[in-house]
Amino acid sequence: MINALHNLRLISEGQITQGKAVLFDGNTIVDIVDEPAIPADAIKTDLTGNFLAPGFLDLQLYGSGGRLLSIDTDEATLLQMENDLLDQGTIGFFPTISTNTNEVIEQTIQVCRSYRDKRRGNFLGLHLEGPFLNPVRRGAHNKDFIQKASLELVRKWIEMGDGVITMMTIAPELQDQEVIDYMHSAGIILSSGHSNATYAEGKAFLNKPIPAVTHIYNAMPQMHHRDPGYIPAIFEERPYTSIVPDGIHVDFVMARLAKRELGDKLFFITDSVTESHHGPYQHRFTGDRYVLASDGTLSGSCLTMLKCVENGVKHFEISLPESVNMASLYPAQLAKLNKGKIAAGFDADFTVFNDGFELRGTFMAGKRIN
Repeated sequence: MINALHNLRLISEGQITQGKAVLFDGNTIVDIVDEPAIPADAIKTDLTGNFLAPGFLDLQLYGSGGRLLSIDTDEATLLQMENDLLDQGTIGFFPTISTNTNEVIEQTIQVCRSYRDKRRGNFLGLHLEGPFLNPVRRGAHNKDFIQKASLELVRKWIEMGDGVITMMTIAPELQDQEVIDYMHSAGIILSSGHSNATYAEGKAFLNKPIPAVTHIYNAMPQMHHRDPGYIPAIFEERPYTSIVPDGIHVDFVMARLAKRELGDKLFFITDSVTESHHGPYQHRFTGDRYVLASDGTLSGSCLTMLKCVENGVKHFEISLPESVNMASLYPAQLAKLNKGKIAAGFDADFTVFNDGFELRGTFMAGKRIN
């Protein structure tokens, strides 16, 4: 049965188009047509003039609703994240855990693998941010858990996960090439983060084979006119690069610079956490940010993906369609997902919102969630 969404402003592939209807059958988009060409027998849904965008994707966030995955390591946390994110217009995400003990990481891998068959649909795999980081750039990560990767340990985790580990943030300059090559060959998205790489080191491993960088400017050497450091290597090699667009993790002036340099390789993550009062990563909310309760170190954000899109329009000096791309198309391209566009053959995942950036609906796999 064909479904038709109409009376909408369509955002896709860099444009806003009116007078169109989106047709989908099951979980797949079949066509974009002029409204008068909607099939007579289609089930029609009137979106009352709101924006229809590809469903948002968040490749890095740690928890929701008072539950952090690396502390509350159970299926209830994943369900909480799925439900909360669908209510925010996010149709796909990589739950993330910070550097931790091997035991906690392995427990998390097993929980995610078990949950995979029970998911609502927007849980897309696990992102391990650590423990293979550079302690010099640890940021909010616990230094006691940071370690160098070994081929034996990495192979154990990947085999244990059976495909559920989708992304890993590592400091490539500290890892053996055989380990990097093994992770890459296993289909893991490798992202350089919490790295103290030099300009030369970055030039050597970015896109060779490291395809991504985690939260640009944060937890990496800063630029200097005599010692350019790692960031100019990122700008020159242009890997897919995430940014936390809250104006706190990165000043919007520097965010605009990153956008000018990286173009369609820069994408949004929320890097969001939640208030927590037990375990090694206790967070408290200070009004506009989360910090570690132990020492006040800036930790994750309190962003949603829709707020990322709003901040992109208001502070990045980019159009609404381009801001939507940063929340959908570009992360989809990095993760090789059939999402991020409203076009025939793509997944029927949509986010509906109004001019005030208020959510008005979420569709996942062709079904309206809210």
